Amino acid sequence: MRDVVLYTLLSLDGVAEEPGNWMFEADDEVFANLASVIATQDDVLLGRGTYDYWVDYWPSSDVQPFADFINRTTKHVFTSDPAPLPGRWAHTVPADDSLLPYVNRLRAGPGADIGVHGSIGLARDLLAADLVDRLELVLVPTLAGTGRHLLTEAVNLRRLTLTKAARSRTGAVFLAYRRP
Repeated sequence: MRDVVLYTLLSLDGVAEEPGNWMFEADDEVFANLASVIATQDDVLLGRGTYDYWVDYWPSSDVQPFADFINRTTKHVFTSDPAPLPGRWAHTVPADDSLLPYVNRLRAGPGADIGVHGSIGLARDLLAADLVDRLELVLVPTLAGTGRHLLTEAVNLRRLTLTKAARSRTGAVFLAYRRP
C-alpha cells in the first residue's frame, strides 16, 4: 500500500497558512529536506484553493526542487466547486469521488508515495479521516501570530512514532512522524 505523506511548514505557534509571510530564511538544508521528501512521491493531492493559487505560478516557475516536481507529477484536485479547473496545468485531474474512497483507491494502486503540499483544509480532512501515513514537518523559528493552523480539534487522538529529527543552521527543525 502507498503512503500518504503530508509535508508542511509550520511556525512555532502552529500556523501553516502562507509561510512566505513568516518564513524569513530557507537555507540549503530546507531545500535538501524538501527534495528528499518529494523524491519518493509520484502523485499529489491538492485542494481547490491551493490549485487555484498555484496554477498561475508553478507552471512557469524555476524555484527548485519543487517546480520540476509539481509540474511533472499528477495532481489530484478535490473540489466542491462545479466550475472547471482554471488554467491548463499538465498532469492535473479532478478527483471524481469523495475523499475516503478516492484516496483509498490511490493508496491501493501502483506507484510511490502520495504527497500533500499546502491545502490546509484538505490536510485537516485527511488527518481527521486517518488517511495520513507520514507527517513531514518543518518547524520554523518564527511566531506568525495569525493564520490558519494545520492541527485543530478535528484531529483524533493518536500516537505517532518519531522517525527523524534534525536541525538546519538557520534554526528550522525537520521532524518526521509515522503512523504505527
